[in-house]
Amino acid sequence: PTTFKLAVNCRTRLIPPLPYSYFGNAIQFVSTTVTAGELLACDIGSAAGLLHCIVRPYRDGNIRAELQKYKQCPTVLKLDRTIRDNSVMMGSSPNFPMYDNDFGWGRPVCLRSGWANKFDGKMSAFPAREGVGGVD
Repeated sequence: PTTFKLAVNCRTRLIPPLPYSYFGNAIQFVSTTVTAGELLACDIGSAAGLLHCIVRPYRDGNIRAELQKYKQCPTVLKLDRTIRDNSVMMGSSPNFPMYDNDFGWGRPVCLRSGWANKFDGKMSAFPAREGVGGVD
């Protein structure tokens, strides 16, 4: 089997939603698993549809159920332990325009992911600094 995990932004999925100015983490991970044969038999749109089917219905009830599980058994997420062979995990979001951050020095020239959570098979990609739809 092949597993794809991705982070879901919970801010607007909660009832009531978190304020726009909320600064803390508000993500949870969802995943879908298919065989490599099933994945290769479909086009990219169908593969994206599989992801859409796990993200779209993820709402307040799902989020609160995961929070209850966490309260019963608190754990610290270690990304290198959540990735298995034949897995892909995606984090971040185009909803967070990293190149729009300006701390008084002007627009960033480039982005780097830093030293945390580095492990075999990890790849970092960010929305491109210039243009639409590109990747750095």
